[in-house]
Amino acid sequence: MHKNLSIRTAIQSDLESVIALDHVTTREAKPDYWRGIFAHYAAVSRKDRFSLVAETGDVVIGFIIGEIRAWEFGSPPCGWVFALTVAPYAREMNIAKRLFDEISGQMKHTGVSLVRTMVSLEDAETMSFFRNMGLRTGRYIELISQI
Repeated sequence: MHKNLSIRTAIQSDLESVIALDHVTTREAKPDYWRGIFAHYAAVSRKDRFSLVAETGDVVIGFIIGEIRAWEFGSPPCGWVFALTVAPYAREMNIAKRLFDEISGQMKHTGVSLVRTMVSLEDAETMSFFRNMGLRTGRYIELISQI
């Protein structure tokens, strides 16, 4: 466990740290995407949107973002996690687990009892993490078509 680790709601001033962390882990620069996400999730306080950061001192070393979605494909309200990243040097410190546990607890507090996410079939590390968190294949599958 990392000393002096805190998990808190993301604020607008965390944006550049999130952009940098995402760039390091995905090797893609997506600053406009993250500006839009922060405008939707971090700048507006709503009980169905969650954006959390993990930090040590004043350094953001991880983040998780999700929301409560209802009735997509006939599914009752549930939590969705669509972004989770931890700095590579901090990956063996249970930070992702703590972020996931925190967002799951906050989602449960709103009354939902399921949390979902999507993971690339080729991403064994992320798949393993979510399986260790108790997530299993659900009743829906992704169908795609190139247009």
